[in-house]
Amino acid sequence: MKFTKMQGIGNDYVYVNCLEETVENPGEVARKVSDRHFGIGSDGLILIKPSLEADFEMDMYNSDGSQGAMCGNGIRCVAKYVYDYGLTDKDEISIATKSGIKYVKLQVENGKVKTVRVDMGAPILNAGLIPIVSENPQVINEAITAGSREYRMTGVSMGNPHAVVYIDDVKGLDIEKIGPLFETHPCFPDRVNTEFSRVLDDHTVEMRVWERGAGETLACGTGACAVAVASILNGYVVKDQPVTIKLLGGDLEIFWDQQKNTVFMTGPAEVVFDGEIKL
Repeated sequence: MKFTKMQGIGNDYVYVNCLEETVENPGEVARKVSDRHFGIGSDGLILIKPSLEADFEMDMYNSDGSQGAMCGNGIRCVAKYVYDYGLTDKDEISIATKSGIKYVKLQVENGKVKTVRVDMGAPILNAGLIPIVSENPQVINEAITAGSREYRMTGVSMGNPHAVVYIDDVKGLDIEKIGPLFETHPCFPDRVNTEFSRVLDDHTVEMRVWERGAGETLACGTGACAVAVASILNGYVVKDQPVTIKLLGGDLEIFWDQQKNTVFMTGPAEVVFDGEIKL
């Protein structure tokens, strides 16, 4: 199987051009290629497929083999792949995902994509649709107990569920201990991605993320969008202006256009290397 390893601010996936390749049992393949000791090493597997409703389709799998609905960093890399590898010559394309069609705009320099702006769509705030078990229609600054400590969370779905939790010390957090407690908490029936966040100023928030099915990753695009939305809902940052989200792998710019009720994410995408693996 021919592949390309790509990363968006450290969130790395193995990409396969399924216009030319066929991948059987993608969940099993995802587990194999993601292994950082015996495989290629990645946060998961993303298949680039033809689509009847969009220019291309993105089919993603986490490192544990579970299928994901949407990946913000991943879709930027898909956009870069299809342009840089000559599958399209357009700088605005549509990509079908399990959470709907996303529209992306490419910034091209010297014939290569440098950054990608993604229309991530409207944030879902209805608790039952995220889903989060709650007595409230929206989960904003709501108490949750994980382990022996009470936290305050805000729930947002960007096609996949997120719980944004604000803490004082992001860098010193024992995320390997606390992350799984949120992921498998009974109030999240489909598990959850958890963003542990700290507001730096009224335009900037830092975060670490524990992704369901993958553990801690260097970045999560949908998670960054969720943090920006949650920070606006809680009044921590200025609304109607871009918010810089600082992740372990780099920065993303998020703009929630509340008039149109859509979230735009802008960030880089890079090729790490091309290769071939025998399955």
